[in-house]
Amino acid sequence: MRELSQLIDVEEPAWPELRETLDASPVSVEVLPADGDLGRASILQLQVTARSYLGAVVLHCGGLLVDDGWVRVFGSPASGAAHGAPGLAGMNQFPGRFDPAWRPETGLVVAHDVLGGVFALNGAAPAGADRPGAPGEVVYFAPDSLRWEALGAGHSAWLAWLVSGALDEFYAALRWPGWREEVRALNSSQGLSVFPPLWSAEARRDISATSRRAVPMGELLGVARDSCRQFDGVDPGFLGAV
Repeated sequence: MRELSQLIDVEEPAWPELRETLDASPVSVEVLPADGDLGRASILQLQVTARSYLGAVVLHCGGLLVDDGWVRVFGSPASGAAHGAPGLAGMNQFPGRFDPAWRPETGLVVAHDVLGGVFALNGAAPAGADRPGAPGEVVYFAPDSLRWEALGAGHSAWLAWLVSGALDEFYAALRWPGWREEVRALNSSQGLSVFPPLWSAEARRDISATSRRAVPMGELLGVARDSCRQFDGVDPGFLGAV
């Protein structure tokens, strides 16, 4: 186990580079204020260094609201942060005190989108958790297919992709005229429940004809989990503590 100083006092920390990438993003990226104590406790528990994008996000920001908040990347939010942003530690149920034996059970949940999509960083044995991809790869639980999908990138490459403007293509079939206004009206503990459901033929045919309402994110993820169990008899596993 590395001491905190070994994790944060590093040459070539990633935050300046990442901050430049965020500032140059063609989509809106709101950087939420951080809680320094929470950031240090989180990076210690993760045992990643500040040279990584994951370490930089956890140590230096309270989270990222990407593309008007369509995607929420979890960091270490200050108390009372705008939009009620959850933190990476709480989302993944970090122990209250540093525990060298603790590991995320199936992988680390690093972001949610407003439709109940989940981005997670694979752990050491993704196949054992019934997830695709390699160890350390970011995977996505898609609310329109109720399946985990491998994204072919580690955390740093995924985060750079996320703010590159690629979301328009990635979510092309899941956005409707006026989506920005609906998303901006949410806080970060809410998502959009869509009816007919995103996986239905009706929604696939015309997403703009669906009805949508704001619900707690926990409710949205619970419905997705129950749907997986009902249709496939498969539990998608941990989707975040919300």
